[in-house]
Amino acid sequence: MTTASAGKTVPLPFSSASERNKDPILKILVDAFRECKHVLEIGSGTGQHAVHFARRLPQLMWQATDLPENLPDLTQRIEREGSSNLLPPIALDVRIHPWPVASIDGVFSANTFHIMDWDSAGHFFRGVGEGLQPGGALCIYGPFRYGGRYTSDSNAAFDRDLRARDPASGIRDFEAVNELAEKQGLALLADHAMPANNQTLVWMRAGGQPLSLVASPVASSRNHGQMGGSMSGQGGGTTG
Repeated sequence: MTTASAGKTVPLPFSSASERNKDPILKILVDAFRECKHVLEIGSGTGQHAVHFARRLPQLMWQATDLPENLPDLTQRIEREGSSNLLPPIALDVRIHPWPVASIDGVFSANTFHIMDWDSAGHFFRGVGEGLQPGGALCIYGPFRYGGRYTSDSNAAFDRDLRARDPASGIRDFEAVNELAEKQGLALLADHAMPANNQTLVWMRAGGQPLSLVASPVASSRNHGQMGGSMSGQGGGTTG
């Protein structure tokens, strides 16, 4: 996809990994967000996920967000490709509270937890705890470790690369992430194994009707200890 600038055609940022993973993720979101009306996406990146999910989930109002410096390209994609239920993107830094949103009953984020530092992860869940309505759903996509073990050799190599570039980044331990979620009144409903050694984790905020997820139930951490498989994707919001 391209956009015009000063008489020239300038290509918009494009993630091949987002194209590969958008349909597997969508299969989870159809069920997880079926009772939702307003979904907030954290770290929308290129906007490919936002465009795709809003088109396929027309009952939702989808709010894309990213850091201020990433908004120009995200805005261009949404203006050119977005459906009527995809709202103009807004600037959101998870570390700044309160978040500039209201009345959300769904939150989605892809490939952000291995990019943000651990302090920001805590702020992420604080923001979700402050803004997500009772009965709302949180879905996080990306690679995780279980019991301190990687789900593949390639994820271990990916984690080494991440930490070499930024020691504050890296693949997070599922148990530590789930502890942050529980402190905000979120209960884990499902842990879905995804392509390219990723997971989609689904939590629900207490106070709503229980969801009966049709896909993978909550997986035991001991089932994630096997090594092997392909390299997981790289880059916040745009990876495999």
